[in-house]
Amino acid sequence: MNVVFHASAGPDLTGRLGQLPGLNMSVCREDDTETLFRLLPECDVLWHVLQRCTAEMIGAAPKLKLIQKVGVGVNTIDLDAAKQRGIPVCNLPGTNARAVAELTLGLMLSVLRRIPSFDRVLRDSTWTDVDMQDGIGELGGRTVGLVGFGAIPRILAPILAAMGCTVIYTARNPVVDPVATYRPWEELLTEADVVSLHLPLVPETKHVINAASLNRMKQGAILINTGRGGLVDQQALAAALVSGRIAGAGLDVFEVEPLPADDPILRLPNVVVTPHVAWLTTGTFDRSFALAAENCRRIALGTPLLHRVV
Repeated sequence: MNVVFHASAGPDLTGRLGQLPGLNMSVCREDDTETLFRLLPECDVLWHVLQRCTAEMIGAAPKLKLIQKVGVGVNTIDLDAAKQRGIPVCNLPGTNARAVAELTLGLMLSVLRRIPSFDRVLRDSTWTDVDMQDGIGELGGRTVGLVGFGAIPRILAPILAAMGCTVIYTARNPVVDPVATYRPWEELLTEADVVSLHLPLVPETKHVINAASLNRMKQGAILINTGRGGLVDQQALAAALVSGRIAGAGLDVFEVEPLPADDPILRLPNVVVTPHVAWLTTGTFDRSFALAAENCRRIALGTPLLHRVV
């Protein structure tokens, strides 16, 4: 079975892909359009990561039997084009949850403790910067508001509670949780010292963080986004960060990716950024590849697929 892994891969990842039994795996970088369209005519299964899967790509793959998202969000796949061809689309919920939860926690600590700034000035031979030492915060004792309560927030909640945080959450379908307490959206914004986003990007959630919601947040709160870039109006966030209305932000995802080099967010000292790598660990890959390979086996046998979306 011919599988195209449409993402960049270093030596370790390439080796892991090559060890998967029964699959003829081709790795194609996201920016290598020429190679992609050379591979698509013989492609049976497309393993999609982040680069948009378009109707043109689907149309160039006459043998395509499955689009397998390596991750959760399928907003970057032209689902209508897949439906028209009768091509199933599957995702892998939960395989990256621990990795994303850990980086979310890391961003919270990095913003509050200014870890990247201290690292930078120390490398520039500055041992003591008195201005940077003012206002350093601890996570313990703060109220953390988790927006959404799926797999990632449920991993985070007990960790945050163990660190001394008060954990609140908002979700469409509230549940009883031993450490996290439900709050309606507006109440969470006004109560939380840290607001952390864990929502899918759908029309109802686009720019859920905007000028109005930023103004409702506590003075000096911080925002963390490891969900989807489109959840946040970046212009409004930049303005709130410049004014001091929001004390800081930790962002792994952005409205436009790759993030343009001249984006104002990159010039703000109270922002910690990472390039959409929250999910990117060897553990995520091992869990994801096992399930993706199983779906390849199932599509060959004609048996029901795991985590089918379309």
